[in-house]
Amino acid sequence: MNRYICIHGHFYQPPRENPWLNEVELQESASPYHDWNERITDECYARNSASRILDGKGKIEDIINNYAYISFNFGPTLLEWMQKKEPGTYQAILEADIESRERFSGHGSAMAQVYNHIIMPLANDRDKQTQVIWGIYDFEKRFGRKPEGMWLAETAADTPTLEVLAANGIKFTILSPYQAKRYRRVGEKEWHNAIGANIDPRRPYLCKLPSGKEIVLFFYDAPVSQGIAFERLLNRGEDLANRLVGALDVRRNEPQLMHIATDGETYGHHHRFGEMALSYALEHIEAKEYAKITVYGEFLEKFPPQYEAEILEQTSWSCAHGVERWQSNCGCNTGANNGWDQQWRGPLRKAFDWLRDQLTPLFEQEMKKLGAAPWTTRNDYIQVIMDRSEQNVAAFIQSHTTRELSQQEKVRFLKLLEMQYHTLLMYTSCGWFFDEVTGIETVQDIYYAARAIQLAHSVSGQDYERPFVKLLGQAKSNHKDMGDAAQAYLNSVKPTIINLLRVGAHYAVSSLFAEHTKEVELYSYRATSLEYEQMSAGRQKLAVGRANIRSMVTWEEEVITFGVLHLGDHQLFGGVRESMTSENYANLTRELRIAFERGNVSEVIMLLDKHFESHSYSFWHLFKDDQKKILDQVLENAMQNVESNFQQLFDNNYPLISAIKTLGMKLPEPLQTTVEYIVNTKLLHEFDSEFPNTTEIKRLLEEAKRMKVKLSYTSLEFALSHRASQLIKYVQEHPSDLRKMQLLIDLLDVLESSKLEGDYWQAQNIAFRMQQTIYKKYLEHSERGDKEAAAWIEKFDVLCSNLNLKTTQHGIHSSSHLQATNIA
Repeated sequence: MNRYICIHGHFYQPPRENPWLNEVELQESASPYHDWNERITDECYARNSASRILDGKGKIEDIINNYAYISFNFGPTLLEWMQKKEPGTYQAILEADIESRERFSGHGSAMAQVYNHIIMPLANDRDKQTQVIWGIYDFEKRFGRKPEGMWLAETAADTPTLEVLAANGIKFTILSPYQAKRYRRVGEKEWHNAIGANIDPRRPYLCKLPSGKEIVLFFYDAPVSQGIAFERLLNRGEDLANRLVGALDVRRNEPQLMHIATDGETYGHHHRFGEMALSYALEHIEAKEYAKITVYGEFLEKFPPQYEAEILEQTSWSCAHGVERWQSNCGCNTGANNGWDQQWRGPLRKAFDWLRDQLTPLFEQEMKKLGAAPWTTRNDYIQVIMDRSEQNVAAFIQSHTTRELSQQEKVRFLKLLEMQYHTLLMYTSCGWFFDEVTGIETVQDIYYAARAIQLAHSVSGQDYERPFVKLLGQAKSNHKDMGDAAQAYLNSVKPTIINLLRVGAHYAVSSLFAEHTKEVELYSYRATSLEYEQMSAGRQKLAVGRANIRSMVTWEEEVITFGVLHLGDHQLFGGVRESMTSENYANLTRELRIAFERGNVSEVIMLLDKHFESHSYSFWHLFKDDQKKILDQVLENAMQNVESNFQQLFDNNYPLISAIKTLGMKLPEPLQTTVEYIVNTKLLHEFDSEFPNTTEIKRLLEEAKRMKVKLSYTSLEFALSHRASQLIKYVQEHPSDLRKMQLLIDLLDVLESSKLEGDYWQAQNIAFRMQQTIYKKYLEHSERGDKEAAAWIEKFDVLCSNLNLKTTQHGIHSSSHLQATNIA
């Protein structure tokens, strides 16, 4: 067969971590999820690791790991987050690459990516090198092999970028056909004009570089790629398959590769169930033998390029003007905001370039003083980024310096490298892609710049902030009330800048809401308690203490003294300062204890103000996730009172409410609100319960229907999905507990006729895995006449049917492509 098809997915999210905490904080816009990474993982990344193939009746016939069948790349910063927060999905991605090597003649389906998605043609030579070196190292550590190809952010390319790829052993990259300048058959003299996508995307092209090196270019099929994103090709897997196959030239005898490239989020996030259309298309194409599914590395080995091509310089796949979208008001935008302009893009890049160029000589000079080769050390710093254990960092410092460093010098060494790390992160492309300079993507890049500025100041004592903010002032917002990027910096970024005292304040406040321990990790910091005393009087609490706060990133540390008063709810008042002498600390503790034991709150506050002066803190200085934890604790008591009041109102007026509904009259708004609150709250309690009462759930659903209650679908369905997953996890771990299995069956039965649509994806994965493992053992016992095993099989088949899984006579799918370990 000489017809091949390759589907490439570019899976990427911009880094969203707080630059000081190295953690993604709560993002309310992603609710009911914690943040957008978590939400998109559930909607897309995880779904593609266990994608459904349905039979003609809509039952799940098979579950496959799409990553093992397509070409893909993941952003390194996204994988770093996923490794910590979604290890099941992360492991499925790695295993898919291993599986794909068996399928594709030893060539893995995964590609590398330039590290944090910067626009390479706009980067200086040093940054180009570091981006590629970091991307390769990250790939090798995760996938256990060298990458053959590398994805360029926005496919943005120029000859110097291709030179860096080739110099670092990258064999190929993927570009838009609109990035081709000219082509010819290898050995011929005459070139053919390729401008305007006038190039055949079904073959690879050799690109000969000025240095004498070479790299292969694959120009993807633009019409079909765009059709997936914009023409509803993912509505039906068969439509996708037909469009892919239809793009092949049936008259051609030579080998041809029909390949497409899209954002990976298209399959599940942008298009719900898009991952299922992808799975069906892949299986359909191979089953019908329309073409062979492949990846770029395999095709390249089998069919080396017979043609060569040159590229249009400084071009990309998402800007009709080259790479202007990331430096000027070229007209490319999301199209969602008529009348807006992007004049801010140029000044923003100018501000970042100024900062980078100011920090370069500082970095070079200071690193040389420490006996380190500046840029070689930065290129190797990815070894620390991926493993911040003290042992690894210590070994890195020793191997990259020519002399033994003092502890203070080690801190300086790490600060300088972190400064460079954040200088690179501030160029993440998403900061320019969207319409508004005060949008979250752009502000995130400014956060990275602020962290670099803080580190530079701590090393040099120089003020880089003031001139940087002045430059930001030229980046004007489309919102008149927002002003410009300088105003965004001062209002949104600067108040969130964290130092060791701020971390100490967080530690002090949070100590009132958790059991005190000697040592606690606070994101990328460690707090070690040296002295601690807590006093209580009713709802009021007072904590006084001393602690050592240490950054696990830069090794900077400081001993702090704190005192914090909790007046109840979220009302907090406290202070933190550099460590006091033992005598002063003893006096502080004694004075605060006496005032607190007298019940003299105002005196306690005065003492805290006196001893901590301008270093006072409150609830609002806590990090966002811990603010929510404390508010949840406070709200729990408040909501119990609210619920009790609503329940009393409901019970006292139920006969009246029932009569009004029987007569078909409209309930007064306060009573309707009461009914809706009670029904929704009780349903939520049942779904949150370890043993949901299905009889009560049925009654509440009937009540909701009769009373025309507006159900809180988002929160109820989220809780229901979680409960179903927890129940079947228990069944998997305790298969002989038929009581729990029956409970899940009853729960699914009760909800079958309701409008609540639980997402049983995780539960289906587990049940599918059980069909292939535990089920077989019970089947063997059943065939030997074991009645209990037969009863288990009968009940489990009912459960699988309720979860929309196809069951055969024995419930096992022998055709499955999915290894159980690949289900996230």
